[in-house]
Amino acid sequence: MNMSEHTQQNEHKTEGTPLLDDPRMSTRGVDVFYGDKQAIFNVDLDIGKNQVLAMIGPSGCGKSTFLRCLNRMNDTIDICKVTGSISLDGEDIYDRKIDVVELRARVGMVFQKPNPFPKSIYENVAYGPRIHGLVDHKVDLDEIVEKSLVRCGLWKEVRDRLDQPATGLSGGQQQRLCIARAIAINPEVVLMDEPCSALDPIATATVEELISELSERFTISIVTHSMQQAARVSQRTAYFHLGKLIEVGDTDQIFTNPTHQLTEEYITGRIG
Repeated sequence: MNMSEHTQQNEHKTEGTPLLDDPRMSTRGVDVFYGDKQAIFNVDLDIGKNQVLAMIGPSGCGKSTFLRCLNRMNDTIDICKVTGSISLDGEDIYDRKIDVVELRARVGMVFQKPNPFPKSIYENVAYGPRIHGLVDHKVDLDEIVEKSLVRCGLWKEVRDRLDQPATGLSGGQQQRLCIARAIAINPEVVLMDEPCSALDPIATATVEELISELSERFTISIVTHSMQQAARVSQRTAYFHLGKLIEVGDTDQIFTNPTHQLTEEYITGRIG
């Protein structure tokens, strides 16, 4: 597959689901089972390069379960089984030859609650580049730490206390630190699972602005319970209902002119 680096996405229809010509990630026929219970049903979805894809839907609809498939976090759950195909730059991420540690470096994740390591601010950001062998010299590591913190709007706030515990930061600062930690190893994709749900409105606005800025360099997929947030930060939106992908398309179209009745009922607050 020819994976050119253009960021403009041309959509075409395949069996009613808008797919992309040149996606960063693709899923086809993805089913997820927890033991005998099926949680995700036959999902075909593309994530475009340098785009933000928002996944919305009622609680328990499978958004986070599906997101966790994209960097094989569901591997950590013994009773979970994923079938179908998921590819990153045309390569099947569930292929036996794939190194899962390397995959998670290419597809980073930011969780619902800020989870800084019990280390210094500096060591939180330096951890990934160090364990993945991305640097040989302290000066190079210093540069990565600074650049990552600058990108996340934290550098000016923490540059004089890099050796202090990350747990001493505010909730919003901790979440931006976790994003800095995720991008320090220069991933291709950043997954965010309701990254603002534990934050106050001011910190939420800061993180949303950060997501928009980061999408110029990274491909981002965000699960959010806030339709307003999805409308603000994403270019494409996918609506999930009871484990099924009901509709995906340009964010403006999904929120103003959805094609499926279930999507319209959710957008207008009749289901949720």
